[in-house]
Amino acid sequence: MHKRLGVEPGDLEIADAIGRFAQSELAPKAAEVDRAEASTTCYVPQLAELGLMGMNLPERWGGTETSPVALILSLAEVAKACASTSSMIGAHYLATDSILIGGDDSLRERHLPDAAAGGKLGAFALTEPRAGSNPADMATRATPEGDGYRLRGVKHFISNADAADFIVVYAKTDPAAGTRGISAFVVDRHSEGVQIAPAEKLMGIRGAPAHEVALDCFVPAANRLGPEGTGFRTAMKVLDNSRLDVAATSLGIAEAALACAADWARQRQVGGEPLARKQGLQWMFADMRTRLEAAWLLTLQAAVRRRDGEPFTEQASMAKLYASEMVGFVTDAALQIHGGYGFTREMPLERLVRDARILRIYEGSSEIQRTVIARAVLA
Repeated sequence: MHKRLGVEPGDLEIADAIGRFAQSELAPKAAEVDRAEASTTCYVPQLAELGLMGMNLPERWGGTETSPVALILSLAEVAKACASTSSMIGAHYLATDSILIGGDDSLRERHLPDAAAGGKLGAFALTEPRAGSNPADMATRATPEGDGYRLRGVKHFISNADAADFIVVYAKTDPAAGTRGISAFVVDRHSEGVQIAPAEKLMGIRGAPAHEVALDCFVPAANRLGPEGTGFRTAMKVLDNSRLDVAATSLGIAEAALACAADWARQRQVGGEPLARKQGLQWMFADMRTRLEAAWLLTLQAAVRRRDGEPFTEQASMAKLYASEMVGFVTDAALQIHGGYGFTREMPLERLVRDARILRIYEGSSEIQRTVIARAVLA
């Protein structure tokens, strides 16, 4: 792992340890996880022991107080071995970040130490069938009932939902107020009236199942994150963090694809010489490597700003946009270099291509990232 902008020796030590685990435990099973569509939540105890399940949390709440830079490097190492595992961890972070940012100390104490220790898994429920990129269109409602709320609605594409112990649900408490009428709640996944549909049949990251969640359940007022109407603000702060997680996953997949392609080009003989000697392919490698390095620098720039307590919304969007589009280019080029072999399931490239495709869509599509960046430029 090369030294890059803002990376401290301690960050590298953490990431190297995670990388050794990922290559020995996750990488050998990644293809079978994909074929079987087996949930990577089976790795939670081991990941928690390494500190990964609480890497986004401060020590006070059971976390490791890890630098955001080390977190990015570590998630990239996981994604290099198994993108499904990285995605599962990212979904967990969405939930725990929501509680850390929006919750009071009682909710933090109730959920975060166990979540960091691997005793609880979280899920994050913002997206709905008719409200993806525009949360203001959400139809899920939270209406007062007794000493709490009745939540009614349907959430879609919710990662970790079936295995989760708690789900952070975003719902309208004031339907007339747009995004200012959105509130967030911690819902016990086993509450009466919480129904989890079978997993979606996904194109990629098949080891990170996504589900539809139907809600008609009671939630105590004590489970609300912050005052009514603050949910949207919490979600946007959470998504700033998660966009760096998605960028890290993009970086890891791209690193794996580039390494596969380089190994293949050195070994594959065409016309009596290795593919690596063909100038046309050398130029492909140059473009792949340059885009990958640019994505690293954008992502680390945002992570350093987050580490230093500086605003990083624009930088997170730039990193997520560029890295997620970069990995699409790199995985496709790597498959092309493999020729027909790359199109077979015997090679990892077809899986890497499929895993990479979702990264331009979730946690805010590329179009949404461009909107965020443009608003920052024109403000």
